[in-house]
Amino acid sequence: MIPVKKRFQLLIDYFTVNQPIAETELHYKDPFQLLVAVILSAQCTDKRVNIITPPLFNSFPDANTMANASQQEVFELIKSCSYPNNKAKNLIGMAKALLAEFNGEMPDDVDELQKLPGVGRKTANVIASVVFNKPAMAVDTHVFRVSERIGLTTNSKNPLETEKQLVKYIPADKIPIAHHWLILHGRYVCIARKPKCSECGLSQICRYYEQNNNK
Repeated sequence: MIPVKKRFQLLIDYFTVNQPIAETELHYKDPFQLLVAVILSAQCTDKRVNIITPPLFNSFPDANTMANASQQEVFELIKSCSYPNNKAKNLIGMAKALLAEFNGEMPDDVDELQKLPGVGRKTANVIASVVFNKPAMAVDTHVFRVSERIGLTTNSKNPLETEKQLVKYIPADKIPIAHHWLILHGRYVCIARKPKCSECGLSQICRYYEQNNNK
């Protein structure tokens, strides 16, 4: 059994060499558009979001235009994503709050970001990390699953527990890119139903692989 601290170090070493560049797959031009895309991505694929956002941003490219949109207008442009009614309401509310409370400037603080409609801790961490390069670890379903499988976390019951266990061992300067390493690994290699262990460069440090190949 590999000690957890060593497991983290080996994972960081592996990705630093094999995936030195790891970024969000969402398409955006500025912090506002990224926030819109992340809100839309809840329980929806990035691929679908990237289909939705070009016409959405063509009509409502910034907080001013989005704040003045009707819910029906936004709904019609995002209706192919999950929960379009709720997301349309949140996008307009977020734009209005951004203008009213932050003068249209995206806050860089996780707690301040969560004051915006539709912005939970995960979304706030994404913005803080991607836009401002802060050591904020966003935990989505991929990060939650991969962290537990590999053995970075143990018996984590929710995303916040996972976040706390991850930031304990990942150096602050590596947290922004580590978030993307884990997401992309979960999206393309350590997939939910049938992880591609035979293709995985982390198999020798992976708790799941260890347990399933020593039976």
